[in-house]
Amino acid sequence: MWSKFLSDFHIFERLFMDLKFPHLGTLIMVEDYMTNNLKKIAVIGMRHDLGQNRRGVDMGPSAIRFANLNPQLKELGFEIQDHGDINCCTFETGIMGDPKARFLHDIVKHCSELRDHVREVVSENFFPLILGGDHSITMGVIAGVVSHFRDIGLIYMDAHGDFNTPETSPTGNIHGMSLAAITGRGHSLLTNLAGKVPMIEDNRVVLLGVRKLDSEEKRNLRESDITVFTIKDIDERGISEVMKEAITIVSRNSPVKKFHFSLDVDSIEPSVAPGTGTTVSGGLTYREAHLACELIAESKKMISMDVVEVNPILDLANQTGKLAVELILSSLGKRIL
Repeated sequence: MWSKFLSDFHIFERLFMDLKFPHLGTLIMVEDYMTNNLKKIAVIGMRHDLGQNRRGVDMGPSAIRFANLNPQLKELGFEIQDHGDINCCTFETGIMGDPKARFLHDIVKHCSELRDHVREVVSENFFPLILGGDHSITMGVIAGVVSHFRDIGLIYMDAHGDFNTPETSPTGNIHGMSLAAITGRGHSLLTNLAGKVPMIEDNRVVLLGVRKLDSEEKRNLRESDITVFTIKDIDERGISEVMKEAITIVSRNSPVKKFHFSLDVDSIEPSVAPGTGTTVSGGLTYREAHLACELIAESKKMISMDVVEVNPILDLANQTGKLAVELILSSLGKRIL
């Protein structure tokens, strides 16, 4: 009888906290999740290339796995549950539709499937590690994560802003609209993927490493509350200082003090990461990229991660796939000593 009383009491206590103090209730659940999933990783591949117009990025998950991702994660002591790949339409089987938002309905369908998959593994206390695929998949990842943890932050490392909408995009490529949609801007089918708009508030988002923006993206980013660290900021202040401030911002403004890390390999210097479709010279160096990921691991505040835009067709002997694995390992705690 006493044990039943305690069980009922704890159920009532959790319900009370969630209703009266929703952020605190979420915080309790996040801490439980972080404790439980510390050594459990769910790897999900997303064979998706409809968000851009360079073929081959749908093979990114295979390239990353081929670089011995899972064995090396196991060497770090993680329990790995590989869910395989979510297969998506191709250019040949998809429907392009409106050229201002190419393959919109197919992308929404695939991101919804990814959202549901991420939601499921998080509910089972696994850390979701998503392998792309182009950067449009991050909308589905975030939609899945925030269905459990509504107030997380976001570190978005990219050479580009991904802050266009169908009205401002010069190409209609949806991988260039991901961050806009996550923060509530753009087509309603994209912004509503999580059932809440925005998925993440501006003041909990840091865009880092950016060095190429369209004119409308510049204006919209200036008018937003998103923190932007351009490559110039990193040149002047150093990656360590910038990264520590980024982690502080997304954590301080998040009631749960946790964040998602979205890593686009085009944020890195093309000579280091040649296998990607939208290279921009002057990116992060090899060591800057590693240090950024090492600092994320040291913060112990990352709750989920995706790695996107690895394109083995454009790569040299899987150099970028291997780099992606190295950066994943650094983000998850691999240390030199």
